[in-house]
Amino acid sequence: MIMLVALLCSVATLTAQNNATIALSGVVDGVIHAPATTLTVDLEVAHEVTLCGPYARYAQKLLGVRAPLTDKSEWRVTRAAIGLAESSAHQVAPFEAAATERLRYADSEQEFALIPVDKSSTVTLPLEDAAEAAARALFNLRHHRQELITGEAGEHVFGEGLKSALEEIARQEQAYLELFLGKQITTYTTKRIVVSPEASKKQYVVCRFSREQGLLPASDLTGNMVVLQINPQESVISPVAEAGVKDTSYVTAVVANQATCTIQVEGTEVAREVLPIFEFGRTIRVAVPRSR
Repeated sequence: MIMLVALLCSVATLTAQNNATIALSGVVDGVIHAPATTLTVDLEVAHEVTLCGPYARYAQKLLGVRAPLTDKSEWRVTRAAIGLAESSAHQVAPFEAAATERLRYADSEQEFALIPVDKSSTVTLPLEDAAEAAARALFNLRHHRQELITGEAGEHVFGEGLKSALEEIARQEQAYLELFLGKQITTYTTKRIVVSPEASKKQYVVCRFSREQGLLPASDLTGNMVVLQINPQESVISPVAEAGVKDTSYVTAVVANQATCTIQVEGTEVAREVLPIFEFGRTIRVAVPRSR
């Protein structure tokens, strides 16, 4: 019994040192051991939204730049990772969702602030005339900023006063630019999917992906498949010496097979990792040392 306990301890130590590549199998000392592998698939997707500015059609004429003329919404996969749920050596921490990215001074993601050039006037200008007035105001802001930077605006503007003035000019400039160039907002979401491999199955549809809707359940056929592919090695090498023919006292253990795991989205590989998987391994016998 002492030798058996020592063997169990050595196998447990070996399991930890070999990144969970070997584990006891069957009934040992009244305890049932059934090694299994659990994989985690982490995905991060970005939702990019482009909102057309109300003066977009006049951007080329008045500012000399092209602007989006229609609203646009698109999803894309930005990160992916595969890991073992039960092994710290190959465990992958869930992605932390990146912060929403948008134009710095965009207070609303759906509306544009139509800034009047003359706040004392209540006259509503035709769209093209309003665009021309906004363009003039934009160029005036840039001219005033140049005067502040070069000192032409006067020596009394300096220090924190100069900093505040430049920040306010930048804020107003950004608001005017949005009227022509629109807004671009990118939001990120993350998802973790747990997969339990089967010995008879090497390919898994973990979810689906659509450029119009993002990540979808695996059962939603409107999206393209996100596939986990497992390719085990042809041979399994045991990290411990196996019991010989003459060894009558032994315990059984399962040696995990090293497998190349990949994630494919729309046919493109986005993640790859080599992981030990028990379901594709083999069972070995480990001799129990004889007591003397």
